[in-house]
Amino acid sequence: MKKTLFIAVLASILFVQCAEEKDPFLIKNGEIGNLTNKNQIRQVDSIFELDSIVPLSATANTLGTQGEVEIYEKGGKKLLLLSPEFYADPESRINYIQVFDERFKTDKGLSLSSTFADIKDNYEITGIQNAINVVVVFLKDSDVYITIDKKELPENIRYNYNAKVEATQIPDGATFKYFMIGWDAEDEPEDKTEE
Repeated sequence: MKKTLFIAVLASILFVQCAEEKDPFLIKNGEIGNLTNKNQIRQVDSIFELDSIVPLSATANTLGTQGEVEIYEKGGKKLLLLSPEFYADPESRINYIQVFDERFKTDKGLSLSSTFADIKDNYEITGIQNAINVVVVFLKDSDVYITIDKKELPENIRYNYNAKVEATQIPDGATFKYFMIGWDAEDEPEDKTEE
C-alpha cells in the first residue's frame, strides 16, 4: 500500500514538473523561450548555459557579456543574434533579436520557414515599410516583424523606393529574409523608483 502511494506521488510530481517546462522555441510577446524582455545582456550566459555564446563586439578586460552575441547549439547550428540597447553596457536590456532557426515559432505557428500567406491567415498587418532591398511587415499585437526581399515582389514596385506597398501586392508564397523580434525600451518595466 505504501509503495503504491509512493509511486503515485512520484508520478504526480514528475507530471507537474514536465507540465511546467517552458518550450525553448516558443515566441510570445515579451518572451522567446526562456529569454524575456526583462533580461539584461549580462544574463545571457546563464540563460543559454547549454548553448555556445559568441560575443561579436567583446571588449577586453570586461566582466560578463556585453554587446551583440550570437547563440549556437552545441552542434553548431546558429539559433539567435541578440542585440542590447547599449552595446558597452552589460546591464543593458536585450531589445532586438534575429531568429535563424525555424524551430522558433509563435503560438500561431509563424516561423522563419513560413510564408506571407501564413501572416495573412493568422495576423493583422499594421504596416508595411518600403526599404531599399526589402519590405518590413509589422504585425498587430506582436513583437515579431518580418522582412521580405524585394526580389519576391512584382517588378513594378521592386525598384520604386517611394512606392506604398500594400499587402495585396506581396505574393502569398513570399518567404522571409529576416525574422525579427523587437522589444522597445518603453515596453520594458521600469526598475527605478522616483525619490
